Amino acid sequence: MGFLPSPLPSQTHEEPDFSNHLHSDSSGSSISSLSSLPSVPSLNSVSKDIPNINHQCVSTIKGHTSYVFSLVLSGKYLYSGSSNGELCMWSRSPSNQEGSAENVVFSCKSAVKSLVILGDKLFSAHQDHKIRVWKIEDGTPYKKNKCIATLPTINDRVTRLFLAKNYVEIRRHKKCTWVHHVDTVSALALSKDGSFIYSASWDRTFKVWRTSDFKCLESVWNAHDDAINAIVSSSDVFVYTGSADKKIKVWMKNEGDKKHILVDVLEKHKSAVNALALSPDGSVLYSGACDRSIIVWEKTSSDGNMVVTGALRGHTNAILCLAVVSDLVCSGSADKTVRIWRKEFGKSYSCLAVLEGHKRPVKCLTATEDSCSANNSSAIGMPYLVYSGSLDCDVKVWQIWVPFP
Repeated sequence: MGFLPSPLPSQTHEEPDFSNHLHSDSSGSSISSLSSLPSVPSLNSVSKDIPNINHQCVSTIKGHTSYVFSLVLSGKYLYSGSSNGELCMWSRSPSNQEGSAENVVFSCKSAVKSLVILGDKLFSAHQDHKIRVWKIEDGTPYKKNKCIATLPTINDRVTRLFLAKNYVEIRRHKKCTWVHHVDTVSALALSKDGSFIYSASWDRTFKVWRTSDFKCLESVWNAHDDAINAIVSSSDVFVYTGSADKKIKVWMKNEGDKKHILVDVLEKHKSAVNALALSPDGSVLYSGACDRSIIVWEKTSSDGNMVVTGALRGHTNAILCLAVVSDLVCSGSADKTVRIWRKEFGKSYSCLAVLEGHKRPVKCLTATEDSCSANNSSAIGMPYLVYSGSLDCDVKVWQIWVPFP
């Protein structure tokens, strides 16, 4: 365990718009400057063999009174978290929904930055430095629920209270135990088997928690030189973190090892990395940044090394979120749009659609195959549902039909 630099850059950070609620590089360079783009080849192309795909906004979910920061799907429901600490529950069916108090199923007083679901438990990351665990009552939609745990747990805190070796210095003359995050918890990720949950924070650390008893098993201090904005876990032994220091780091922990070790540092972005997503097989990593690009990284070996294959370009402002479903990559941007990409033959990608309708930056995305529509009209192509949350306080549901390759 090392010591955090002093002072932390964002301890009392407010979030009025995309440029403030994300940590970005401090160089002062303009995001709109062409020189800010990474010097890697563009992978996106417009293929004449691919028709314009059928897409439409099939519903707009209204009800949040503050920014929508996070989305997650579970069973028949969509959960959304907002900047005023409310977590709402909606039917995932694509129909216009006007929210009311009954949609608020969980509530606290701190912005909800990230959501993940494991079985009947929903984990939420917050701006007040905490992770909360909520019990989802099966078969009882819109029932108000209570928080069943707050991480770090009381037991975690107490057992480390009396030994000096459990403390780290977070700023001059101030210490806390290593199980605490000391700034906004910005992102969460689950291990493939659901045994562990990873949390990333603007305090430049990421932590590993056991989901069975919520115990903090590891804290990687000074993982980056600036705030960590994104974290993803692959189906093997790798964890990826993206930071405002413009870097992506690859971490590995083999079975039997006590700690994660750094195996690669990916440096191509010209500004803060805001979002990460992995292909279903874990062989391709997508990273989105304030430089308006989505860089595509491919794994070259079993030791975690990644190489750049190119960049997806088309957004006119910062990339704020990414989601992968099947062979599609969905990107949300501060330019208020969502773009849908698909890898074609070779290494080229096509932008299949630009989804327009939000009035403010798109902050979060999730997507799924639309199995109901596929059963009705499979000849058209493969249908998907894409859910986007925005700083305009709305969640939009998009249906897209992707032609078969």
